[in-house]
Amino acid sequence: MTTTAIASIVIFALLFLIVLVVISIYNALVRLRNQVDNAWSQIDVQLKRRHDLIPNLVETARGYMKHERETFEAITKARSAAMGARTVSEAGQAEGQLADALSKFMLVVENYPDLKANQNFLALQEELTGTENKIAFARQNYNDQVLFYNNRTQMFPSSVVAGMFAFTKRDFFEVETAAEREAPKVSFA
Repeated sequence: MTTTAIASIVIFALLFLIVLVVISIYNALVRLRNQVDNAWSQIDVQLKRRHDLIPNLVETARGYMKHERETFEAITKARSAAMGARTVSEAGQAEGQLADALSKFMLVVENYPDLKANQNFLALQEELTGTENKIAFARQNYNDQVLFYNNRTQMFPSSVVAGMFAFTKRDFFEVETAAEREAPKVSFA
């Protein structure tokens, strides 16, 4: 074999190896992107469940709470905004407002002993609590998947492949409510 033939084989082998590495990185990025999309779908399912439960909870309470119109309007407005959110960032902001409205609603409920004893209301409240826990878990899973994906798209050498095939950074799902911003009050009085 001539040196030209050996050089051609080495160049061909290197090119083949580079193509295999690019394909491998590309497939890994696709898998991570799909995992992020799936994790978002899981959040979306739980948010839809929450949005469906709220009108039932509000209607059950409305019969007992004649003078709490502002509370009902705030929940309805926040729910509409949450259902209309188009991006992860918009959803996080809208869900934060909805969580605040629900928190205020539950505080108002404390003033209605008949409502607190109503089985329909208690069942709906339990469903909503379970859904909130599922949302928290799905949110954590989504953010973990986004972290893996973003790390992969931003670290060398996969960042080169990510740039070539337009894999873009994803946003974390962050919900900041007024309750989360306030320091907890501890009192032993």
